[in-house]
Amino acid sequence: MSNKKNFKIVLLGEGRVGKTSLTLRFIKDLFDEHQQSTIQATYLQKDLKVGDQNVCLSVWDTAGQERFHALGPIYYRNADGALLVYDITDQDTFERAKTWVMELRKVLGDDIIITIAGNKCDMIKQRQVSEEQALEYARSVGANHLLTSAKANKNVAEAFLDLTKRILEKKAQGGNVPSPSSNRMSTRGVSGLTIEDTSRPSSHSRINSRVSGLTITDDTPQKKQQDNGTCCK
Repeated sequence: MSNKKNFKIVLLGEGRVGKTSLTLRFIKDLFDEHQQSTIQATYLQKDLKVGDQNVCLSVWDTAGQERFHALGPIYYRNADGALLVYDITDQDTFERAKTWVMELRKVLGDDIIITIAGNKCDMIKQRQVSEEQALEYARSVGANHLLTSAKANKNVAEAFLDLTKRILEKKAQGGNVPSPSSNRMSTRGVSGLTIEDTSRPSSHSRINSRVSGLTITDDTPQKKQQDNGTCCK
């Protein structure tokens, strides 16, 4: 059995796109319809198994509000990969995602592993960002792309596990970034992965999730959303 690998993953994206909801769904299989925005960052850990490799993911959920952007480099320094999240019902969050990629690469270099998540795919009728547009951009920056929904629990684990698999491949190749096409990634899910999530209870696994650090919630009144409060799905 291989020794456990420890990887740091950061979630980036604008406020209210659902980064915290995706994180909590992945780490603890929880969803809060009225999840408040994160200020500064929340740090959580999750153990899982990818193939025959044990992995401990340190997941950093960062604040997306404009006034906290200057703090970004503090949190994603030394990250092994990034999950970049935008809201498919908000074109502006997709355009801002491109800025997050540039900022990330300034700190970590062009070889940082990135997976892009088009979140809130359960609200497909309100979609503003086309699938073709998102895929084209993902290919242009060497990233994979998935449609996700924390509310419907769609492709949440797949997004994190795709990122983990590609980080493992990069380490195995001596630091070279694996081609996204080599992962047989589609925008709707991941194929070709053999994964055991050791935080899911079963006869062969045990829960092993940890929450560390400090979460400060933003109590500033938010503009009422047209989607009946499902702003962070």
